Amino acid sequence: MATHMSKCRTWSRVQRFGIAAYRKYSSGSGYPNISLSTPLPGIPKPVFASVDGQEKYETKITTLENGLKVASQNKFGQFCTVGILVNSGSRHEAKYPSGIAHFLEKLAFSSTAQYGSKDEILLTLEKHGGICDCQTSRDTTMYAVSAEVKGLDTVVSLLSDAVLQPRLLDEEIEMTRMVVRFELEDLNMRPDPEPLLTEMIHAAAYRGNTVGLPRFCPADNVEKIDKKVLHSYLRNYYCPERMVLAGVGIEHEQLVECARKYLLNVKPVWGTSTVANVDLSVAQYTVIFAKDLGLNDMSDVSLGPTPIPELTHIMIGLESCSFLEEDFIPFAVLNMMMGGGGSFSAGGPGKGMFTRLYLNVLNRHHWMYNATSYHHSYEDSGLLCIHASADPRQVREMVEIITREFIQMAGNAGEMELERAKTQLKSMLMMNLESRPVIFEDVGRQVLSTGKRKLPHELCELISNVTASDIKRVTTKMLRSKPAVAALGDLTELPSYEHIQAALSSKDGRLPRMYRLFR
Repeated sequence: MATHMSKCRTWSRVQRFGIAAYRKYSSGSGYPNISLSTPLPGIPKPVFASVDGQEKYETKITTLENGLKVASQNKFGQFCTVGILVNSGSRHEAKYPSGIAHFLEKLAFSSTAQYGSKDEILLTLEKHGGICDCQTSRDTTMYAVSAEVKGLDTVVSLLSDAVLQPRLLDEEIEMTRMVVRFELEDLNMRPDPEPLLTEMIHAAAYRGNTVGLPRFCPADNVEKIDKKVLHSYLRNYYCPERMVLAGVGIEHEQLVECARKYLLNVKPVWGTSTVANVDLSVAQYTVIFAKDLGLNDMSDVSLGPTPIPELTHIMIGLESCSFLEEDFIPFAVLNMMMGGGGSFSAGGPGKGMFTRLYLNVLNRHHWMYNATSYHHSYEDSGLLCIHASADPRQVREMVEIITREFIQMAGNAGEMELERAKTQLKSMLMMNLESRPVIFEDVGRQVLSTGKRKLPHELCELISNVTASDIKRVTTKMLRSKPAVAALGDLTELPSYEHIQAALSSKDGRLPRMYRLFR
């Protein structure tokens, strides 16, 4: 019986791979003798899907009679992401106590005219397998819901109610005050200082105007923000002309129909909006000098017995450009080329191990814990920064390493590193746009700021067209601006602002020499 089965197996192999490919080994077993680089005999030739890099569905945009824009991108699937984006954020709080956007983020999806509590909203969404979220940035507030396509009518109705008809009860505002206080405490206690440094670098670069205004509510303003203040702000900024209803995974006509039903003739709870009082200030890159630096010296603070190493963190930034300018793409490539990360990051080239801040900084200076490049871009300005961390005794050397990297940006970029940076940027763009919520945010933000949307293949083409001369040109322009500096930790060895500025104006990026009689 066993012999018969063995023969059957042998015959099946002969039929499958052919007699020429069959070879008998001394052990008695048969094995196909076919190279891995040649197709298997007897198997049909595979047909691969062709990819042209273009999206199957176009982004459709409709403007309603009241000025509200409706934008949609269809996508296969039974779930959709729909939300309202408002041209409103911390940069618009010049005439108000800073922190309103932070409060509104925490108050989102609380009780409304139609729903008695947040629990009611969540229960309604659960019937359609939905979740909701609100996020604010310096220039945008975003209310979003992901749910089944069948529940689109309910979702748009709920969004309209959450944005235009919030009750803002006293107990909800009081609870929000507690949440904001907790977040402020948490921000100062986090091991990762990046959010705090980002806040500080914006304050240093744009002193007291637009994107330099605090994103998080200052502790002094927590008690000042009440229902009256919130209504006054909402009356000015939450108007249809400053809103986009964006959706991904739904038919455009269906979304427009729901928008007309729930967002066209709805009177907000705060009354008629007045666009005339909107703050249209343009970001002023007004760097402050040494005595006013965004610094937080903790040299005399005892952290107690902690396993976290005591580090000094510094962030140096220079003005780049707005995302509306043509130079935005070369700056994005430059940021990707600088890359960087933490000294304990794992991974290969896909994680940025071949970026300049890894090759020139982290791989050569073992005592540096972090060196990362960031690019913040807004509709009227931008900031390219490098964040670095090291032991407090080596702060001066760390600063000089970073200033030298800034100066070397203006040199000729190698063909291989430029191509790698462009490929990595395109890869990151396309990979992120696989996610439905990311497509939603991309559609909403682009339509809100420009009134249209550039599709991924258009952006990839712009990235491919970036040359080494473009990188050199934008870097040379950037190096003409004054540096913004933010630092956190023990700052005893931190060079003066004048020395940092002199290093960034020099040919080699070196700090002026200091001679001391006593150390």
